[in-house]
Amino acid sequence: MIRKTHELRRLSLRDYIAVVLSFTALALESVLHIIVLFLPKPVINWFYRRSRALFHRASGQQKDRSEEKKASERILNARDFGELCSIYGYTHEEHVVLTKDGYLLGLHRLPSRKGERTRNPGASTGKPVVYLHHGLLMNSEVWVCVTDPVRALPFVLVEGNKYSKKSIHHGPNSTKFWDFSIDDFAWHDIPDSIEHILELTRAQKLSYIGFSQGTAQAFAALSIHPRLNEKVNVFIALAPAMSPPGLAAPIVDGLMKASPTLLFLFFGRKSILSSATMWQSIIYPPIFARMIDSSLIWLFDWHSTNITMNQKIAAYAHLYSFASVKSVVHWFQIMRNAAFQMYDDDVLSPVVRTSVSSYRPARFPTRNIVTPIVLLYGDSDSLVHIETMLAQLPDHTVAKVLHTYEHLDILWGKDVHKDVIPEVVSALEYYCSRTDHDDAETDNVKMDTPVSE
Repeated sequence: MIRKTHELRRLSLRDYIAVVLSFTALALESVLHIIVLFLPKPVINWFYRRSRALFHRASGQQKDRSEEKKASERILNARDFGELCSIYGYTHEEHVVLTKDGYLLGLHRLPSRKGERTRNPGASTGKPVVYLHHGLLMNSEVWVCVTDPVRALPFVLVEGNKYSKKSIHHGPNSTKFWDFSIDDFAWHDIPDSIEHILELTRAQKLSYIGFSQGTAQAFAALSIHPRLNEKVNVFIALAPAMSPPGLAAPIVDGLMKASPTLLFLFFGRKSILSSATMWQSIIYPPIFARMIDSSLIWLFDWHSTNITMNQKIAAYAHLYSFASVKSVVHWFQIMRNAAFQMYDDDVLSPVVRTSVSSYRPARFPTRNIVTPIVLLYGDSDSLVHIETMLAQLPDHTVAKVLHTYEHLDILWGKDVHKDVIPEVVSALEYYCSRTDHDDAETDNVKMDTPVSE
């Protein structure tokens, strides 16, 4: 650690006002949450029907009878990953990984083509293995909750928090259960999941595709586990996240960067936004979709014009999953220091702002990654600053820009089957077709210089 002197100053009056208003809003939400929990089901259903009628009357929308609308309704009503897969004729397997730090992670596997079933579930198929990992506050359902199957990546292994809410040491109601950050994903979750997948499939290597925080976890894991690089033939990063510049909402961005631990005061030390699923279940889906849209515009300046409303209604119902408050605090620490660093336990009081850090937390040595890296990012994604990211990655990194794409567009955009999936398939075909001998000979050959288009 490099020690420095540091200057301290109190939060400004505007910051204090923001803190008070935030606490007031959270308190009001908590009260409403409790009231709703005690309301009889018929009363909740009445409010739901009235909100639906008022929405259609106010919006003046005609009844949508399109195929996309029908698919959207089926996806909206699907309860889990298995039901989402069955909509399009795929069968899945469920697996559980016990990590070295005692967490039980759920893995979903699609081992066969549409309409086919494997004779021996859990057995090796002899096919190349692709492991997909979702982003923050998400679960495996985000990969398959699309209104058209041509916009979903098939034959994948997916891990998700909704399916990983268990530990052999602590229950989910315990604060200790939620005491994890990106560091823990990197030290345990990613390497242990990859080891389990390779053992199950009897493959020598796999391809890793991450979205958002799923890319950050891989960047971190590959940087601190040199031998893990030998097991991943390519790392494809969709909407890559490493050191985001910040949020679009100035007051939230400034306040959280100044004192990331304020989040602990707002949300406690367990899961963040844990009441989201309750509100989602009682609010009419089109209204809920517009609420999410408004939040995304305010926080990230994402307007989601590349995603159809039917797709939003379908996908937003499967968007939220549980995540620790500590993980979000970790992200604000990264934003504050503009560096992809490990979690900083030596933090100052949340009511004090520091202009110069007392030391520099350890950074993930991402330039040491040997695995080939392909970045696919949108030029309208406020969380991606490609020049900063490339400066922290090895020279063999390839970056490809997706014009007019925002963050979530890469998952659910109406043209992902034209713009995103072909790029992913091309990278998979190239790197999976290389033999181990070829890999050994070309590891040190410099690839095309990454350029932001």
